[in-house]
Amino acid sequence: MSDATDMNGPVLAADGTPLKRSLARALRRQKTRALLLIAPLLLFILVSFILPIGDMLYRSVENRIVMETLPKTVVAVADWDANSGELPSEAVYAALAADIKAAALAKKHTKVAVRLNYEQPGIASAFKKLGRKAKKFDLEAGGPWKDQIIDIHKRWGEPEIWRTIQTYSPPVTAGYFLNAVDMRVGPDGAEMRPEKERIYNALLVRTLWMSLLITSCCILLAYPVAWLLANLPTRTANLLMILVLLPFWTSLLVRTSAWKILLQQQGVINDILVFIGLVGDDARLQIINNQFGTVVAMTHILLPFMILPMYSVMATIPPAYLRAAKSLGATDWTAFWRVYFPQTVPGIGAGSILVFILAIGYYITPALVGGTKGTFISNQIAYHISTSLNWGLAAALGSILLAVVLVLYWAYDKIVGIDNVKLG
Repeated sequence: MSDATDMNGPVLAADGTPLKRSLARALRRQKTRALLLIAPLLLFILVSFILPIGDMLYRSVENRIVMETLPKTVVAVADWDANSGELPSEAVYAALAADIKAAALAKKHTKVAVRLNYEQPGIASAFKKLGRKAKKFDLEAGGPWKDQIIDIHKRWGEPEIWRTIQTYSPPVTAGYFLNAVDMRVGPDGAEMRPEKERIYNALLVRTLWMSLLITSCCILLAYPVAWLLANLPTRTANLLMILVLLPFWTSLLVRTSAWKILLQQQGVINDILVFIGLVGDDARLQIINNQFGTVVAMTHILLPFMILPMYSVMATIPPAYLRAAKSLGATDWTAFWRVYFPQTVPGIGAGSILVFILAIGYYITPALVGGTKGTFISNQIAYHISTSLNWGLAAALGSILLAVVLVLYWAYDKIVGIDNVKLG
């Protein structure tokens, strides 16, 4: 004992170093080893999840292209009174002539044209035509520029185009988010768009409502199936489980196409209804290219994601609980509702979260079977990313959808409790 301990000093380790320092060093080694083990996972999450979300949030407010492409014009038009109804001064047009010539020579004028065209349709043609002429501008001997530019395209003689340039000249803008909620930046601030241009609010409400309906349908269909899987003999339950998992072995596109064949007016379901006489051949049901078709197809596709969490929870509930409740005088319904059902709520919660979040993000199935009335907001996001190339608006719509999911997740945690959710 006297070899390891100094009566007047700290406790020493076997190698003579203070025991406290030796323990701290060993703990650091353990933490470093643990960090190195999970580093690949952290890197994967950072690259595939955190960075894309951060990039999406950045794109939803980024607006540097106007300032970088038209630097002199942005400075000159800043002092112009957009509410005066008058055109900017000659100095503003001269700044535009210099900027547009430099942008045209660098082939950048079309990019700012497309950006501003998102806010005011028709601006792109004014920029492109001016860009073609601007390559021959003599900035030293030319002028006055106001009349020349207006002669090239009459839109440059309208205050609205200059108001748009002035409004979207800052490097950060709320314009994408305003467009995503059917609003725009007007002379007096944010204002609602005309009635015929409002689509996104209704589309978001439709997405949430249909996702909730699909989740409810999955709960109603999955509950008895999960109960059977949990209470049948093991051999039979395993056979049924294969049938539940079978859709996962089939392509999503194939399953959706199969529903398209089944639901169309000349499809299998309508043929059967006509054959048995429930509907006439001239009165076939319209059950595709609408909300009904989307709900049916997506309920089938997402049903396994509801069955599996329910089954994993039901399989852990001892059957003796129901027998004990009945032996104490409870009816079959009372035993189920008061004893069995509360224990299955964690499985219902887990399945509901999975199905709802997957549903609001689907776009392939609604695009194929939903027509114009059964599409989701995710279809508009895909359209702006791949077709219109309005990535800022797509990012804003995605950010709003992410915020809605987080709010619903928070509400679910407050009402049900996320700790009660079980996957098995």
